[in-house]
Amino acid sequence: SKFVNDKWMIKNGYLSDVQEHRPWWWNIKVQKLNLSAPLILLPEVSCQKAIEILQEKGYDQAPVVAESGLILGMVTLSNTLSSVLAGNAEFSDPVTKVTYDQFSKIGLEDSLGKLSCILENDHFAIVVHEQMQFNGNGSSFMKQMVFGVVTAMDLLTFVSRNDKK
Repeated sequence: SKFVNDKWMIKNGYLSDVQEHRPWWWNIKVQKLNLSAPLILLPEVSCQKAIEILQEKGYDQAPVVAESGLILGMVTLSNTLSSVLAGNAEFSDPVTKVTYDQFSKIGLEDSLGKLSCILENDHFAIVVHEQMQFNGNGSSFMKQMVFGVVTAMDLLTFVSRNDKK
């Protein structure tokens, strides 16, 4: 039924939004949210160290990104703690054992309307920026860089602070 669900079609880029009565913020770009730089964890970080880092830095979640730049997923403080306490992971295990590999990505140029559709089903979206890189032989490739993590609270804060009513 996903192919007849307009919100799913919009979220996945198959349909441009046709909502007639959009809120004032609907077409504003994600880059206007002024997100802070994310805390990034490498895959070899242990669950113990991930918990310590997240608590020390005051984060609830962080993307797990390989040194190559590949986004592996998201780790959350609550899932890491509950996995260790339930015996599904050890403190010494790499954080990849408790990483959510199902996540949505959104670009800086995408609209807050598209973000809103994503956040109806997901707790967060990873904001990515495409960057062209060149290797030693001069060939180029596009690399996705993690620009931030956005939640419904970030969207709500932006809308309430900038309410145009």
